Amino acid sequence: MELAIFDLDHTLLPIDSDKAWNQFLIDTGAVDQEHYQANNERFYENYLDANLDIRAYQRFACEVLQNYPIEQVTQWRDQYVREIVCPQLQTKALEYIQAYKIRGFHTLIISATNTFIIEPIAGLHGVDSYLGCEFEIINGRYTGELVGIPTYREGKIDALVNWLGSKGEKTSTMHFYSDSINDRPLLEKVDQAFVVNPDQSLAKLANKKGWPVISFAD
Repeated sequence: MELAIFDLDHTLLPIDSDKAWNQFLIDTGAVDQEHYQANNERFYENYLDANLDIRAYQRFACEVLQNYPIEQVTQWRDQYVREIVCPQLQTKALEYIQAYKIRGFHTLIISATNTFIIEPIAGLHGVDSYLGCEFEIINGRYTGELVGIPTYREGKIDALVNWLGSKGEKTSTMHFYSDSINDRPLLEKVDQAFVVNPDQSLAKLANKKGWPVISFAD
């Protein structure tokens, strides 16, 4: 399998889809503003500083799914995708994905965002598959915990290996696009790394490694 892998936030999208989703919930009055605003900013800063506790963050991200019926949260998500995500789609990113598919590559989004948010966004990008953090559901209820391997930092490699194994596939070529130093483990693992509008730490690493630096901005 030839595999083209894309990070989601600040790579395919110029926004952080998780942070924007939480802000959308605040703006619509669905959640307590003070609680969500403080946690949204705190966890995002932790992510930027590369010291995010991914399980603690996802417990926070799951609160809305624990406090409201899934039908209601899905309606909010659909509205969020229409109003916030769709205007942020980048033509060049969509063209890259399509070009890889024409060349016979399997296209994959792998993100630390949870799959409840990734799923419709992956559909908009037309990728073949996606991997993200998976919320645990027991007796039809979200527990706030994760199942499987959190797709964050080194976990992206482990989750990718498990996914390939589940399909009985091996890769002959892997390309990976990301903006974040958090993705250094996978960037160093693939055959060709591409850096998209990198953060400061990743820009320095890309310069040292000779990785191409690109932009999907129109």
